[in-house]
Amino acid sequence: MAQNQTQLGFVIDLNKCMGCQTCTVACKLLWTDAKGMDHMWWMKVNTMPGHGYPKDWQKMGGGYDGAEKLVLGKKPAMEDYGGVMEFNYEQVFYGGKGPEVHLGPKQKPNWGPNWDEDIGAGEYPNGYYFYLPRFCNHCWKPACAEACPFQAIEKRAEDGVVLVDETKCARCGDPVCMAGCPYKEIFFNDFAHAGQKCNGCLPRIEQGVAPACVRQCPGRCIWVNFLDDEEGTVHKLVKQWKVALPLHPEFNTGPNVYYVPPLARVRLDENGDVDESKPHIPIEYLRSLFGPGVDEALEIIKQEMAKRRKEPKEPSELLDLLIARHWKELLGPFAKDPGEVKISSQAANE
Repeated sequence: MAQNQTQLGFVIDLNKCMGCQTCTVACKLLWTDAKGMDHMWWMKVNTMPGHGYPKDWQKMGGGYDGAEKLVLGKKPAMEDYGGVMEFNYEQVFYGGKGPEVHLGPKQKPNWGPNWDEDIGAGEYPNGYYFYLPRFCNHCWKPACAEACPFQAIEKRAEDGVVLVDETKCARCGDPVCMAGCPYKEIFFNDFAHAGQKCNGCLPRIEQGVAPACVRQCPGRCIWVNFLDDEEGTVHKLVKQWKVALPLHPEFNTGPNVYYVPPLARVRLDENGDVDESKPHIPIEYLRSLFGPGVDEALEIIKQEMAKRRKEPKEPSELLDLLIARHWKELLGPFAKDPGEVKISSQAANE
Protein backbone atom coordinates (compact mmCIF):
# COMPACT_ATOMS: atom_id res chain seq x y z
CA MET A 1 0.00 0.00 0.00
CA ALA A 2 1.36 3.42 -0.94
CA GLN A 3 2.31 5.59 1.99
CA ASN A 4 0.22 8.52 0.71
CA GLN A 5 -3.13 6.71 0.82
CA THR A 6 -5.64 7.64 3.50
CA GLN A 7 -4.86 5.78 6.70
CA LEU A 8 -6.69 5.61 9.99
CA GLY A 9 -4.25 6.12 12.85
CA PHE A 10 -4.37 5.89 16.63
CA VAL A 11 -2.21 7.54 19.28
CA ILE A 12 -2.09 6.26 22.86
CA ASP A 13 -0.47 8.36 25.59
CA LEU A 14 1.06 5.88 28.03
CA ASN A 15 1.46 8.66 30.58
CA LYS A 16 -2.33 8.87 30.87
CA CYS A 17 -3.32 5.19 30.71
CA MET A 18 -4.28 4.03 34.21
CA GLY A 19 -4.87 0.37 33.40
CA CYS A 20 -8.61 0.51 34.14
CA GLN A 21 -9.40 -1.94 31.28
CA THR A 22 -12.47 0.06 30.24
CA CYS A 23 -11.35 -0.12 26.60
CA THR A 24 -10.83 -3.87 27.00
CA VAL A 25 -14.35 -4.46 28.30
CA ALA A 26 -15.94 -2.12 25.74
CA CYS A 27 -14.33 -4.06 22.90
CA LYS A 28 -15.10 -7.46 24.42
CA LEU A 29 -18.80 -6.72 24.89
CA LEU A 30 -19.13 -5.30 21.39
CA TRP A 31 -17.13 -7.75 19.29
CA THR A 32 -16.02 -10.99 20.93
CA ASP A 33 -18.99 -12.43 22.78
CA ALA A 34 -19.89 -15.11 20.18
CA LYS A 35 -19.13 -18.84 20.23
CA GLY A 36 -15.46 -19.67 19.82
CA MET A 37 -14.33 -16.17 20.84
CA ASP A 38 -13.95 -16.66 24.60
CA HIS A 39 -10.15 -16.45 24.45
CA MET A 40 -10.18 -13.41 22.16
CA TRP A 41 -9.25 -10.02 23.58
CA TRP A 42 -8.94 -7.78 20.55
CA MET A 43 -8.12 -4.92 22.90
CA LYS A 44 -6.16 -5.63 26.05
CA VAL A 45 -4.07 -3.56 28.43
CA ASN A 46 -0.86 -5.35 29.39
CA THR A 47 1.40 -4.37 32.28
CA MET A 48 4.95 -3.74 31.11
CA PRO A 49 7.51 -5.12 31.58
CA GLY A 50 5.53 -8.34 31.29
CA HIS A 51 4.90 -11.41 29.18
CA GLY A 52 1.79 -9.93 27.58
CA TYR A 53 -1.08 -11.65 25.79
CA PRO A 54 -0.64 -14.14 24.28
CA LYS A 55 2.18 -15.06 26.60
CA ASP A 56 5.60 -13.95 25.30
CA TRP A 57 4.16 -12.71 22.00
CA GLN A 58 7.18 -10.45 21.52
CA LYS A 59 9.38 -13.54 21.12
CA MET A 60 7.16 -15.42 18.65
CA GLY A 61 8.51 -13.83 15.47
CA GLY A 62 6.82 -12.73 12.26
CA GLY A 63 6.87 -9.55 10.21
CA TYR A 64 9.59 -8.74 7.71
CA ASP A 65 13.33 -9.24 7.60
CA GLY A 66 14.26 -5.81 6.28
CA ALA A 67 11.72 -4.28 3.91
CA GLU A 68 10.76 -7.22 1.71
CA LYS A 69 11.26 -10.75 3.05
CA LEU A 70 8.28 -12.14 4.95
CA VAL A 71 9.23 -14.02 8.10
CA LEU A 72 6.88 -16.60 9.57
CA GLY A 73 7.06 -16.98 13.32
CA LYS A 74 5.23 -19.10 15.87
CA LYS A 75 1.46 -19.41 15.94
CA PRO A 76 0.15 -18.92 19.48
CA ALA A 77 -1.29 -22.08 21.03
CA MET A 78 -4.26 -22.14 23.38
CA GLU A 79 -1.93 -22.48 26.38
CA ASP A 80 -0.34 -19.17 25.35
CA TYR A 81 -3.75 -17.57 25.85
CA GLY A 82 -4.30 -19.53 29.05
CA GLY A 83 -7.39 -21.32 27.79
CA VAL A 84 -10.94 -20.38 28.68
CA MET A 85 -11.65 -20.24 32.40
CA GLU A 86 -14.97 -21.64 33.64
CA PHE A 87 -16.23 -20.35 36.97
CA ASN A 88 -18.34 -22.00 39.68
CA TYR A 89 -21.34 -19.74 39.24
CA GLU A 90 -23.93 -22.47 39.95
CA GLN A 91 -22.22 -23.52 43.16
CA VAL A 92 -21.89 -19.94 44.44
CA PHE A 93 -25.31 -18.62 43.48
CA TYR A 94 -27.49 -21.73 43.75
CA GLY A 95 -25.54 -24.19 45.89
CA GLY A 96 -27.04 -23.10 49.17
CA LYS A 97 -23.71 -22.78 50.99
CA GLY A 98 -23.74 -19.03 51.41
CA PRO A 99 -20.39 -17.52 52.44
CA GLU A 100 -18.70 -20.95 52.58
CA VAL A 101 -18.14 -20.93 48.80
CA HIS A 102 -16.41 -18.15 46.86
CA LEU A 103 -16.37 -17.39 43.16
CA GLY A 104 -13.35 -18.77 41.34
CA PRO A 105 -12.25 -20.84 38.34
CA LYS A 106 -13.15 -24.54 38.41
CA GLN A 107 -9.66 -25.55 37.30
CA LYS A 108 -6.41 -23.94 38.36
CA PRO A 109 -5.46 -21.52 35.55
CA ASN A 110 -1.92 -21.14 34.22
CA TRP A 111 -2.20 -17.91 32.22
CA GLY A 112 -4.62 -15.21 31.19
CA PRO A 113 -4.85 -11.76 29.59
CA ASN A 114 -4.06 -9.91 32.84
CA TRP A 115 -1.96 -12.58 34.54
CA ASP A 116 0.96 -10.27 35.34
CA GLU A 117 -1.09 -7.12 35.86
CA ASP A 118 0.66 -4.55 38.08
CA ILE A 119 3.79 -6.72 38.32
CA GLY A 120 6.80 -4.70 37.23
CA ALA A 121 10.58 -4.69 37.37
CA GLY A 122 13.41 -2.86 39.10
CA GLU A 123 14.40 -2.79 42.75
CA TYR A 124 13.15 -0.73 45.69
CA PRO A 125 12.84 2.22 45.72
CA ASN A 126 12.89 2.27 41.93
CA GLY A 127 10.46 -0.42 40.97
CA TYR A 128 8.49 0.48 37.87
CA TYR A 129 5.74 -0.61 35.51
CA PHE A 130 3.37 1.00 33.03
CA TYR A 131 0.30 0.01 31.06
CA LEU A 132 0.34 -0.79 27.34
CA PRO A 133 -3.00 -1.01 25.49
CA ARG A 134 -2.68 -3.26 22.43
CA PHE A 135 -4.87 -4.06 19.45
CA CYS A 136 -4.44 -4.60 15.70
CA ASN A 137 -2.07 -2.01 14.24
CA HIS A 138 -3.75 -1.95 10.80
CA CYS A 139 -0.23 -1.89 9.38
CA TRP A 140 0.89 -0.18 6.20
CA LYS A 141 2.30 -3.55 5.14
CA PRO A 142 0.33 -6.22 7.02
CA ALA A 143 2.37 -9.42 7.20
CA CYS A 144 -0.81 -11.34 7.98
CA ALA A 145 -2.21 -10.46 4.55
CA GLU A 146 0.91 -11.52 2.67
CA ALA A 147 1.08 -14.79 4.63
CA CYS A 148 -2.52 -15.72 3.79
CA PRO A 149 -2.62 -18.19 0.84
CA PHE A 150 -6.27 -17.39 0.00
CA GLN A 151 -6.13 -13.56 -0.12
CA ALA A 152 -8.64 -13.50 2.71
CA ILE A 153 -7.08 -10.46 4.39
CA GLU A 154 -7.50 -7.08 2.73
CA LYS A 155 -6.25 -3.58 3.50
CA ARG A 156 -8.94 -1.10 2.53
CA ALA A 157 -7.72 1.78 0.36
CA GLU A 158 -10.34 4.21 1.69
CA ASP A 159 -9.25 4.08 5.34
CA GLY A 160 -6.39 1.58 5.70
CA VAL A 161 -8.37 -0.77 7.95
CA VAL A 162 -7.18 -4.38 7.67
CA LEU A 163 -10.08 -6.85 7.45
CA VAL A 164 -10.45 -10.64 7.34
CA ASP A 165 -12.96 -12.12 4.85
CA GLU A 166 -14.11 -15.10 6.88
CA THR A 167 -15.76 -16.80 3.90
CA LYS A 168 -12.38 -17.08 2.18
CA CYS A 169 -10.54 -17.72 5.43
CA ALA A 170 -12.67 -20.79 6.19
CA ARG A 171 -10.98 -22.63 3.30
CA CYS A 172 -7.65 -22.58 5.13
CA GLY A 173 -6.63 -25.56 7.22
CA ASP A 174 -3.55 -23.86 8.60
CA PRO A 175 -3.96 -20.26 9.91
CA VAL A 176 -0.53 -19.13 8.70
CA CYS A 177 -1.66 -15.50 9.10
CA MET A 178 -1.11 -15.97 12.85
CA ALA A 179 2.51 -16.87 12.14
CA GLY A 180 2.96 -13.86 9.86
CA CYS A 181 1.67 -11.25 12.32
CA PRO A 182 4.53 -10.32 14.68
CA TYR A 183 2.09 -8.69 17.12
CA LYS A 184 -0.04 -11.86 17.34
CA GLU A 185 -3.23 -9.89 16.86
CA ILE A 186 -5.07 -12.55 14.85
CA PHE A 187 -7.04 -15.14 16.79
CA PHE A 188 -8.41 -18.42 15.42
CA ASN A 189 -12.04 -19.35 16.00
CA ASP A 190 -12.32 -23.15 15.95
CA PHE A 191 -16.11 -22.96 15.79
CA ALA A 192 -16.21 -20.60 12.78
CA HIS A 193 -12.98 -22.13 11.42
CA ALA A 194 -11.68 -18.66 10.63
CA GLY A 195 -9.17 -16.10 11.78
CA GLN A 196 -10.66 -13.09 13.54
CA LYS A 197 -9.21 -9.77 14.68
CA CYS A 198 -9.90 -6.13 15.48
CA ASN A 199 -11.80 -4.55 12.60
CA GLY A 200 -11.12 -0.97 13.66
CA CYS A 201 -14.78 -0.70 14.70
CA LEU A 202 -15.50 -0.25 10.99
CA PRO A 203 -19.31 -0.28 11.35
CA ARG A 204 -18.92 2.60 13.81
CA ILE A 205 -16.45 4.74 11.86
CA GLU A 206 -18.53 4.37 8.69
CA GLN A 207 -21.35 6.04 10.64
CA GLY A 208 -19.07 8.77 12.03
CA VAL A 209 -18.78 7.16 15.49
CA ALA A 210 -15.38 6.67 17.15
CA PRO A 211 -14.14 3.14 17.91
CA ALA A 212 -15.37 1.84 21.25
CA CYS A 213 -11.91 1.82 22.85
CA VAL A 214 -11.43 5.51 22.04
CA ARG A 215 -14.92 6.64 22.98
CA GLN A 216 -15.00 4.78 26.31
CA CYS A 217 -11.51 5.67 27.62
CA PRO A 218 -12.01 7.64 30.87
CA GLY A 219 -8.37 8.75 30.93
CA ARG A 220 -8.58 10.51 27.54
CA CYS A 221 -5.45 8.70 26.44
CA ILE A 222 -6.47 7.42 22.96
CA TRP A 223 -6.88 9.58 19.84
CA VAL A 224 -8.17 8.50 16.44
CA ASN A 225 -8.02 10.33 13.11
CA PHE A 226 -6.64 10.03 9.61
CA LEU A 227 -2.88 10.49 9.46
CA ASP A 228 -3.14 12.87 6.50
CA ASP A 229 -5.37 15.31 8.43
CA GLU A 230 -2.73 17.92 9.17
CA GLU A 231 -5.02 19.73 11.61
CA GLY A 232 -5.70 16.57 13.60
CA THR A 233 -3.97 15.60 16.84
CA VAL A 234 -2.87 12.21 15.47
CA HIS A 235 -0.96 13.83 12.59
CA LYS A 236 0.57 16.47 14.84
CA LEU A 237 1.80 13.99 17.48
CA VAL A 238 3.14 11.50 14.91
CA LYS A 239 4.40 13.67 12.05
CA GLN A 240 4.94 17.17 13.45
CA TRP A 241 6.09 16.68 17.04
CA LYS A 242 7.31 13.09 16.51
CA VAL A 243 6.55 12.12 20.09
CA ALA A 244 4.21 9.23 19.19
CA LEU A 245 6.08 6.11 18.10
CA PRO A 246 5.13 2.66 16.74
CA LEU A 247 5.60 -0.43 18.86
CA HIS A 248 8.50 -2.64 17.69
CA PRO A 249 9.29 -0.78 14.45
CA GLU A 250 11.92 -3.45 13.75
CA PHE A 251 9.10 -5.81 12.73
CA ASN A 252 8.92 -3.64 9.57
CA THR A 253 5.14 -3.83 9.08
CA GLY A 254 4.55 -0.09 9.49
CA PRO A 255 2.06 -0.16 12.38
CA ASN A 256 -0.49 2.63 12.63
CA VAL A 257 -1.02 2.53 16.37
CA TYR A 258 1.45 4.97 17.93
CA TYR A 259 2.49 5.45 21.55
CA VAL A 260 3.63 8.47 23.53
CA PRO A 261 6.30 6.80 25.70
CA PRO A 262 6.07 6.89 29.51
CA LEU A 263 8.08 9.45 31.45
CA ALA A 264 7.55 7.89 34.90
CA ARG A 265 8.65 9.56 38.12
CA VAL A 266 12.16 10.61 39.16
CA ARG A 267 14.65 8.00 40.25
CA LEU A 268 15.77 7.86 43.88
CA ASP A 269 19.18 6.91 45.27
CA GLU A 270 19.81 4.66 48.28
CA ASN A 271 19.21 7.63 50.62
CA GLY A 272 15.86 8.50 49.05
CA ASP A 273 17.25 11.59 47.31
CA VAL A 274 16.54 12.40 43.66
CA ASP A 275 19.03 10.74 41.29
CA GLU A 276 19.05 12.45 37.90
CA SER A 277 21.93 10.41 36.50
CA LYS A 278 19.57 7.90 34.88
CA PRO A 279 15.83 7.65 34.14
CA HIS A 280 13.41 5.77 36.36
CA ILE A 281 12.38 3.44 33.52
CA PRO A 282 15.58 2.14 31.88
CA ILE A 283 15.95 3.83 28.51
CA GLU A 284 17.33 0.58 27.07
CA TYR A 285 14.01 -1.09 27.79
CA LEU A 286 12.02 1.70 26.15
CA ARG A 287 14.29 1.53 23.10
CA SER A 288 13.57 -2.21 22.86
CA LEU A 289 9.87 -1.38 22.59
CA PHE A 290 9.76 1.84 20.56
CA GLY A 291 13.11 1.99 18.81
CA PRO A 292 15.91 4.59 19.00
CA GLY A 293 13.52 7.49 18.43
CA VAL A 294 12.28 7.20 22.00
CA ASP A 295 15.23 9.24 23.34
CA GLU A 296 14.32 12.27 21.26
CA ALA A 297 10.58 11.88 21.93
CA LEU A 298 11.07 11.91 25.70
CA GLU A 299 13.43 14.87 25.48
CA ILE A 300 10.92 16.89 23.45
CA ILE A 301 8.19 16.20 26.02
CA LYS A 302 10.49 17.22 28.88
CA GLN A 303 11.46 20.44 27.12
CA GLU A 304 7.83 21.35 26.56
CA MET A 305 6.99 20.58 30.19
CA ALA A 306 9.85 22.86 31.28
CA LYS A 307 8.28 25.73 29.32
CA ARG A 308 5.10 25.46 31.39
CA ARG A 309 7.01 25.43 34.64
CA LYS A 310 8.82 28.67 33.92
CA GLU A 311 7.80 32.00 35.41
CA PRO A 312 6.28 33.48 33.43
CA LYS A 313 4.87 30.34 31.84
CA GLU A 314 5.37 29.79 28.13
CA PRO A 315 2.69 28.26 25.91
CA SER A 316 3.13 24.72 24.58
CA GLU A 317 1.03 23.39 21.73
CA LEU A 318 2.29 19.88 22.46
CA LEU A 319 1.08 19.85 26.06
CA ASP A 320 -2.25 21.34 25.03
CA LEU A 321 -2.66 18.46 22.57
CA LEU A 322 -1.71 15.83 25.13
CA ILE A 323 -3.91 17.24 27.89
CA ALA A 324 -7.01 17.13 25.64
CA ARG A 325 -9.17 19.40 27.78
CA HIS A 326 -12.18 18.77 25.54
CA TRP A 327 -12.94 15.07 25.12
CA LYS A 328 -14.19 15.43 21.55
CA GLU A 329 -10.64 16.37 20.55
CA LEU A 330 -9.86 12.65 20.85
CA LEU A 331 -12.46 11.56 18.31
CA GLY A 332 -11.28 13.30 15.15
CA PRO A 333 -14.05 13.17 12.52
CA PHE A 334 -15.90 10.45 14.44
CA ALA A 335 -17.65 12.57 17.04
CA LYS A 336 -21.24 11.37 16.49
CA ASP A 337 -23.09 9.97 19.49
CA PRO A 338 -23.41 6.16 19.06
CA GLY A 339 -26.92 6.39 20.50
CA GLU A 340 -28.05 8.54 17.57
CA VAL A 341 -27.07 6.19 14.72
CA LYS A 342 -27.84 2.58 13.86
CA ILE A 343 -24.70 0.46 14.12
CA SER A 344 -24.48 -3.25 13.38
CA SER A 345 -22.18 -5.26 15.63
CA GLN A 346 -23.09 -8.71 14.35
CA ALA A 347 -19.90 -9.53 12.50
CA ALA A 348 -16.45 -8.06 12.07
CA ASN A 349 -16.71 -8.07 8.27
CA GLU A 350 -20.08 -6.35 7.87
